[in-house]
Amino acid sequence: MAGLQVPLEHVMLLAAALFVAGLAGLMARRNILFMLMSLEVMLNAAALAFVAAGARWGQPDGQIVFMLILTVAAAEVSVGLGLVLQVQRRFKTLDMDQANRLRG
Repeated sequence: MAGLQVPLEHVMLLAAALFVAGLAGLMARRNILFMLMSLEVMLNAAALAFVAAGARWGQPDGQIVFMLILTVAAAEVSVGLGLVLQVQRRFKTLDMDQANRLRG
């Protein structure tokens, strides 16, 4: 039973659109939580591209890299949320511009 085949170009366009959306969110927002979420979107876009390329060429390498990206994303979330809590406690704000001004 052959499943529905999505062209590689469509998946790569979706991955590129997700990556650009994450990059735009990273550049536009100054809130630490939004910056972390934008990084997650960018990581997921890269993972989607690897999985699609691996499926296209019939190799498991894309799925292996996807598992590596999931591991890195989980570590980034745990460290990032710890930093968010510390910034919130110290500066009473999550705005990076405001925290830079309060550096003193």
